[in-house]
This record gives sequence, C-alpha cells and structure tokens, in this order.
Amino acid sequence: MALALSTVLNIKNLSIAVNDSPLINDISFSIESGEIFALVGESGSGKSLTSLAIMRLLPEALQVTAGEISLNQTELFALPEYQMQKIRGRQVAMIFQEPMTSLNPVMKVGEQVAEVLRVHLKIRGKQARQKVVSLFEEVGLPQANDRYDWYPHQLSGGQMQRVMIAMALACEPDLLIADEPTTALDVTIQAQVLELLKSIRDKRGLSILFITHDMGVVSEMADRVAVMKQGEIVEQADKDHFFSNPQHPYTQQLLADAIPKQSFKPIIDTNALLQINDLKVHFPVKKGLFQRTVGYVKAVDGVTLTIKKGQTLALVGESGSGKSTIGQAILKLVNSTSGSVDFSTPGVGEAGIESIVDFTALTEKQMKPFRKKVQVIFQDPFSALNPRMTISEIIREGMDSLQVGSRDKKDQDARIEELLEQVGLLSEHKYRFPHEFSGGQRQRIGIARALAVEPELIICDEPTSALDVTVRAQVLNLLEELQQKYQLSFLFITHDLSIIPAIAHEVAVMKEGRIVEQGSVEQVMRFPKHEYTQALLNSAPKLLRQEMP
Repeated sequence: MALALSTVLNIKNLSIAVNDSPLINDISFSIESGEIFALVGESGSGKSLTSLAIMRLLPEALQVTAGEISLNQTELFALPEYQMQKIRGRQVAMIFQEPMTSLNPVMKVGEQVAEVLRVHLKIRGKQARQKVVSLFEEVGLPQANDRYDWYPHQLSGGQMQRVMIAMALACEPDLLIADEPTTALDVTIQAQVLELLKSIRDKRGLSILFITHDMGVVSEMADRVAVMKQGEIVEQADKDHFFSNPQHPYTQQLLADAIPKQSFKPIIDTNALLQINDLKVHFPVKKGLFQRTVGYVKAVDGVTLTIKKGQTLALVGESGSGKSTIGQAILKLVNSTSGSVDFSTPGVGEAGIESIVDFTALTEKQMKPFRKKVQVIFQDPFSALNPRMTISEIIREGMDSLQVGSRDKKDQDARIEELLEQVGLLSEHKYRFPHEFSGGQRQRIGIARALAVEPELIICDEPTSALDVTVRAQVLNLLEELQQKYQLSFLFITHDLSIIPAIAHEVAVMKEGRIVEQGSVEQVMRFPKHEYTQALLNSAPKLLRQEMP
C-alpha cells in the first residue's frame, strides 16, 4: 500500500540481531512532514541503533532480520550502496551527541561543511564559502565569516554543535536525525540549540527524529513520542497524551524519575569542614618567540565558599565558569594564585580541638595525608577507571597508596566486597573489568573507590550528566544514603538545575570565575536575585520549570 505523501519516514516491523540474539524486535513508527518525533528510553534500549539502521550505517556484525524502512516512499534496504551514499546528507542527515569527536580536529570547520556541498551539490570555490557562511549565520554562529577558518578546538561546545547542525542542513534534507544533541550542553546553550532546531523546522518544514532520554527536552520539542525499552517500542502517543496520561509502567517510571524529588533540605548549623577564602586561579597567557606573559585567564577570581560537615553545597554555572577549576584547586591539582583553602582536621593536642590546615600552603608531600580526606567522583566514569585493572584492583589501589585500613589482603577483599554491596553491586563484580559494566554501574564503582579511603569530603564533578534519568535517580539516592550514614560532605558541581533540590542544602551560582549568588537552595531556586541565576532557571526545560517547588 502506498504511503501518504506527507509521510517522510516509515519504519515497519524492523528487527535487528547479532548472532541470532535480538537487539531490536519488531518496531514500527512513522514521521510526518514537518514533525518532531521523539524516541526516548534508557541507554541500551535501541534508540541509536534505530538511527544507524535508517542511515544504513549498522556495524557489519549486526543483521537486519526483518522489516523495512522507507524514506519518501523509497525502500532504503533495497538500494545499492552507491545510491544510499547519495541519500545520506542529501535527503537524511544526522547530528551526533558529541560534536568534538564528530568533527575532524585538523580541518577548518568551514571546509568540513563545504565538503558536504562539494560532494552532494557540486558547489565549489567562492560559492561554497558563501553558502557555508550563510548556513553559519542561520544557525547563529557569531562572526560567521571569520569562524569559517577556525578549527574545532577554537569553538565552545555549543558552537561546535551549531557547526554540526549547519553541516546537517547544508543540503536541505527532508529528515534530520538528532541523536542526543544537547546531552553535554549547559542549560542556556541547550535552550538555544532547541530553539534553533524548532525555528529551522518551522522555516524549512523539516522533519526531525529527536533521540533523547531527557523528558524536559521532550516536553519542549516533540509533537509525538515513542518509548523504547530493551529493543521494543512499548508506547506511542502525541505529546499531550504522553505526559498527561502515560499508559505503560515503564513510561510512568521514566516520567517519575525525570524530576527528582523537590523537597528542600533544611540547613543544619554544623561546623565548617572546608572554607575557601578569596581563592584566585589565574592562568598566564604567553605569546611571542620568548613566550612572554601578555595577560591572564581568570578561571577563578576571588571565590569564597563554605562547605559544612555532613552537608552538600551545589556549585552551578555554565561550562567555562570555573566550577571544575575550584574542585581542582581544592585537590591541589592546579596551583592557586592567591587565597586559602582551609580544611578542619582533628588537632594533635587536646582531644576535641580542631586545627585548620591551609591546603594551598602545603607541599605535595605534606598534602598526601589529606588525600584520603578529600576524594573526587568524575563526570565520565569510563575514562576515570583504568581499563586494564579489575574492579578489586581499582578500589584496592587507593587503600594501599594512602595506607587506609588493614594491609592484609583478606581483610582488604572483605572491605572491597562490603563497599560494592553498599553501592548496590555484587561482591563477585570485583573480578570484572570496567568495560563489563553499564554507565550507571561504573559510576557506582567510582563512588565505591572514593569511599574506600574513608573521606570526609567528596567532590562530585558532574557525576550524573552522562546518565539516564532512571540511573541518575538511583545514583542521587545512593549519595544521599551514604551522606546520612557516614556524615559525608559533598561539593556537587553541576549544570543540571533539576537535581539541586534533591541533593543540596546550599547552592552557589558561578559566572566567569566569580560567585554571583549563593544561599539556601530554597532561597536561590525560588527567589533568585541575580539576573544570571534567573536566566539559568528560565533556560531550564518547560517540564522542569513546571515542577519546581
């Protein structure tokens, strides 16, 4: 039966397998002209695999065992590869999750977009450059003509994503596949990219397959929604019905996890564990043959913060605001220009008397005993774990190097098993390697490693930004349980506003190296005073803004 003229993409009974093991099982959906269709679900549910099947870019080990995909009534699986090459980029284009790894680092960004025009539209020379500059202007890239000659590393994450969008739009495709295009972006940049995609849809009548696990983005963007779980589509609905009356239990769970619990934590009057006073971290800018210092990048410019015992301070702001540099300065991974980082530690003299140690004044040798008191959980759990070491070796490494606990291997094994069980893993997992775990499980391993040396303060540097909403909720609950059990203090660095009420007691907002606003979570989230804080809150997806307490 012929498809309706308005149908751009039709997937019918698609199944994909590897070695007879099904990965995608009998999925069907269609996308109409000018429609934004959201495909949501956790990592591993089959969302990105579906997009690769549309582009016919599946790995060789995978086989399409059933079904068909039609683009503008053309059956894609029936085409020879040389014809499919003409369709990719011309009729269907794709934006990937991580623009830095998608762009050629040694090729100017303008030339990378111009290459698409040369291959598909045979446009060359000055005409190609003019077309690329006009595309850069359309996607809101500042100083478009100059940016043509820039390399990817000279652009911010948001600007690189705009280049990817310009590349995808270069040949005016009928269908744009956006695979998690805003996951790594700050809320303000995310809002700009989403608004850009919607405006281009309205201007060009473009159809968009939007792959995401962020329900706030779905509420902001989608016309219709399909939910994937373990390779199957368990629910499809238009956006209004999807949010007002979800039918499948898995969909209901996704929506419940999308907005972490929003009850404000009371601030308890406890002593300060860490006091940062007028901290400055300035990096010199050197130029010329003799590398003379011509200026400074003021990554941290006079920051004062207090982290109390057993409580959490959330540090929020956009990328480049200096949040992670503060964490590095506390750990003495970067040298501060001035200021102090005062840590309260039990005194040597009378019992109960505490002494203050300024980390910035310590040598590396003097700092080593305090490494076990301050630990860190990183944003990307996979790159933070040594792929050649078992989980047991990874956790044991800190215990040995910082001389925490027993030196007896049997005692250490018992402690490692206890830690794994505390973070919701099995004791037998200690024999496995990092690649054998999911992202959420790897983050739990990172938490277990931090706990192994019995710290008093843990710096959490964007620990949930790469996680699905369900896994994110589990990790946040785990951190809260551990805080209550061990009276841990957290410095929680994030740009995700939705999780702040769930995890933090106090919040500080950072912009261009300075703290522009700080106070209790309730005070800052409900009654923001600074215009930058207001802009951050207004940039949050609509679903989050509706649910904010």
